[in-house]
Amino acid sequence: MNLEQQLQDLTKDMYGKAIADCSDSEIYYAVLQLSKGLMEATAPISGDKKIYYISAEFLIGKLLSNNLINLGVYEKLDEILKANGKELSKIEEIEPEPSLGNGGLGRLAACFIDSIATLGLPGDGIGLNYHFGLFKQVFEDRKQKAVKNDWIEDKSWLNKTDVTFDVKFGDRTVKSRLYDIDVVGYEKGINKLRLFDIESLDESIVGEGISFDKEAIEKNLTLFLYPDDSDEAGNLLRIYQQYFMVSSGAQLILKEMKEKKYDLRKMYDHAVIQINDTHPTMVIPELIRILVDEKAFTMDEAIEVVSKTCAYTNHTILAEALEKWPLSYLEKVVPQLVPIIKELDKRVAEKYDDPAVQIIDKDGRVHMAHIDIHYGFSVNGVAAIHTEILKDSELNSFYKIYPEKFNNKTNGITFRRWLLSCNKPLANFLTETIGDGYKKNADELEKLLEKINDQGVLDELMNIKNIKKQELVDYVKEAEGITLNPDSIFDIQVKRLHEYKRQQMNALYIIHKYLEIKAGKKPTTPLTFIFGAKAAPAYIIAQDIIHLLLCLQEIVKNDPDVSPYMTVLMVENYNVSYAEKLIPACNVSEQISLASKEASGTGNMKFMLNGAVTIGTSDGANVEIHELVGDDNIYIFGEKSEQVIEHYAKADYVSRSFYENDPVIKEAVDFIVSDEVMKVGSKENLERLYNELLNKDWFMTLLDLKDYIATKDRMFADYEDKQKWKKMMLTNIAKAGFFSSDRTIAEYNRDIWKLK
Repeated sequence: MNLEQQLQDLTKDMYGKAIADCSDSEIYYAVLQLSKGLMEATAPISGDKKIYYISAEFLIGKLLSNNLINLGVYEKLDEILKANGKELSKIEEIEPEPSLGNGGLGRLAACFIDSIATLGLPGDGIGLNYHFGLFKQVFEDRKQKAVKNDWIEDKSWLNKTDVTFDVKFGDRTVKSRLYDIDVVGYEKGINKLRLFDIESLDESIVGEGISFDKEAIEKNLTLFLYPDDSDEAGNLLRIYQQYFMVSSGAQLILKEMKEKKYDLRKMYDHAVIQINDTHPTMVIPELIRILVDEKAFTMDEAIEVVSKTCAYTNHTILAEALEKWPLSYLEKVVPQLVPIIKELDKRVAEKYDDPAVQIIDKDGRVHMAHIDIHYGFSVNGVAAIHTEILKDSELNSFYKIYPEKFNNKTNGITFRRWLLSCNKPLANFLTETIGDGYKKNADELEKLLEKINDQGVLDELMNIKNIKKQELVDYVKEAEGITLNPDSIFDIQVKRLHEYKRQQMNALYIIHKYLEIKAGKKPTTPLTFIFGAKAAPAYIIAQDIIHLLLCLQEIVKNDPDVSPYMTVLMVENYNVSYAEKLIPACNVSEQISLASKEASGTGNMKFMLNGAVTIGTSDGANVEIHELVGDDNIYIFGEKSEQVIEHYAKADYVSRSFYENDPVIKEAVDFIVSDEVMKVGSKENLERLYNELLNKDWFMTLLDLKDYIATKDRMFADYEDKQKWKKMMLTNIAKAGFFSSDRTIAEYNRDIWKLK
């Protein structure tokens, strides 16, 4: 049966209507059913060895467009709907975005499961089915307010299974229920994202904002991603969540091993468990416990088997992000794991005296990453510089013990979503210009370099950029009620709100530029600064930075001297769907983290793929972007990682000295607490941020500010040379192929997983 007939039959069955007579919403649910049917008819990917990618987050975004592209029916369905007076792009908007992740960690996991399927590798994601995700962000009184993000509908991509497991905690037993989301590879078979939920969940316990009883575990366990951990109840809830995920996941893995009649003593021949950051670490002691208590393994045998099965991806250089749980908390929540963890710790202590490598430290805290490193067979960083920093400093004590375990796997993105799905004009133009081989082999984007002197190609790249800018202008007008200037330079910083990512430095540049314009120094081309970010509810300074940005947005908008030349916009509730509109429209990509602090970044890759030019520090994957595009096609500023690490080692960075010795820096920082900002802002928030910059500034904002201002000014000046800028755009697109997650996953498989 052809595609049009299938859809026609569905709309008749579901609504008693022809396609042309259905509403967009009715068409969405019919196409959802159509897609699920096509996926059911697609063969599952199978093999003798399987990767289980276990992660607290999977930021999968809306799935309709991506699934239709990977199924190979997007263009055909688009034609069918157009012939019936419908727009597929409008129908895509109806889909709610799954709220299963937050930042780069979760988006990376989503890209990875897409690429695992696309490469035809047997592999499933394992995570939790959060009902409200992190939270939905709304702005009130120029401050972030968190409310629940309700996304689950009766008809969705979620498939309820009949698989349940008992999960035993110290004080209770709960039942987990498995839900699946099909993951279809590009013109390949099907894997699954396995999401566990709790049968007894009660959404009604959420009160004002996102407040709820953190101790009602049976009712709250899968409500929110990363519940507020500023108190003991929040910390305990995180441990409950993490154990719920890994216990359910471990039971599922062992169930599948049993169904396939595999020998558990050779588990590592049939399964690899990739631990994505430290949140799933307890899968190691949990598997050991099950093998010893229920499968008649000795402790030595269980440890050996599990250590050959589990691999660990480190995503951070920030010490506070490497989880350390008080042993007393684990004794309360998962007492059955404590003897295992103590045994693992004892074995380490017997071999190594170095306090830096112990699992349980002198304060009785369990270092989760240390379990992963000692009792896994691989430890990888996610960008070349990140891995070197891990080896040379942050995890040097472990590198000396296990040099053979350490390896680098530079992150990647699924360019089918970040190009074919969200920037169809550019994808179509690339297909016309260099063929469609790049859709499967991103390295073929390099063919575009042959066109670097082709004026028609250069002009069309800029034309497409301008089309996407206008689309963003239209969307922002509808969503935010704000009118952007499509002829301005779109300078965009979208990512999690964190001091190390230094949105506050961008804010100080905006203040500097505002004061310049007030003094009569106007930019040649108007400037639009766009931010998107959520701040964790307990992260006070991050909330203060959002407040400052919203105050600047208000001040600039209402200043007739400045508003024709500059706009500031912080978009509300930044998510994947918003990213898909912002990234294709971007001219200047802000990647300005303090060198040595960003493990990789993946937004930087998405922006370059869509023809934005990067301003950034020598941090994370910026280093590799710089190597690929060369000095002339990126704007690098700031102190290098080695210098920053030395500043921390010597404790010699004093932000106040930069403030006192440089009038430009002083003027920008003082503006935060000026009468002008105080009129629209909160004294408490603004003074706290001001004092933080002046007296602490842990991520060295003021260290790099002058170089940032000079580099950004030079970048904006270069934008006036449109011919030069078009060539930079082309070069960035052409060199983006290295950052395909297909390449990353091929490397994981070659070096770590070795799937058969």
